[in-house]
Amino acid sequence: KGMDFKPHSDPAEYREAVDFIKNDPLSLGALVTTHKIDLYNACKDMFEYLDPFATQLGEISSISKKDGKLCGHAKDPITSGLALEDFVPANYWTDFDGDVLIMGAGGSALAMSVYLTQEKFGDNVPKHIIIANRSQPRLDSAKKILENVNPKTKFEFKLGPAPADNDAILASLKPHSLVVNATGLGKDGPGSPLTDACEFPQDSLVWELNYRGERLFLHQAEAQAEKKNLRVEAGWVYFIHGWTQVIAEVFHIDNILKDVPKLSEIAQNI
Repeated sequence: KGMDFKPHSDPAEYREAVDFIKNDPLSLGALVTTHKIDLYNACKDMFEYLDPFATQLGEISSISKKDGKLCGHAKDPITSGLALEDFVPANYWTDFDGDVLIMGAGGSALAMSVYLTQEKFGDNVPKHIIIANRSQPRLDSAKKILENVNPKTKFEFKLGPAPADNDAILASLKPHSLVVNATGLGKDGPGSPLTDACEFPQDSLVWELNYRGERLFLHQAEAQAEKKNLRVEAGWVYFIHGWTQVIAEVFHIDNILKDVPKLSEIAQNI
């Protein structure tokens, strides 16, 4: 059973949904998409367990049950990491020292930033990450979470109400950068965070998080791929990891990664 909500719905609606899952013996859990941050803010007191990523990022993407407890996990740092490992070359940041531009300041942007700057990577972390967003409150929230996450990475939080503002930020990036559309534009809403006049940095990686929809951002990058030597990735692998990691949590499945290629093939043929 799916539960659909408008973005930024009334907190009471989120609480009603979580209460239903918590008390219905036939409901084993849920995957949360657009509403991860809002659901956390409205319902965090209803969970007996929240994983460290959930409390660090202030979001819940997985609802599950274990030993009679309602559990909330933030899976995006794991799933974005698995997807990034699929197309970002090993030692990319130490080898090339590119920048990162993430357009959007929601859960995916925060999760990706946390993954990229983990201390276990040593010096192989971006030295400069820019988070650009259309509204200031999300930037302020992102700054509180990210500004001290790793002293080796300098974060900048830039307000960009119009696509032309993002064009200007894009033009400032070094070669061998990573550019990410984490705004939802192209799937949840029409358009792109960039204009058609944008110029991607040379020899860079471009990631469109959307796996479906018009994906204008994806097409803008593809149009410059040959000239700028870009590697352009869509969001399909990220989408598959997002679902399978939650499925594994809800149904208590170990080592689901070995099944991802087959599950991806099945999903593409539906």
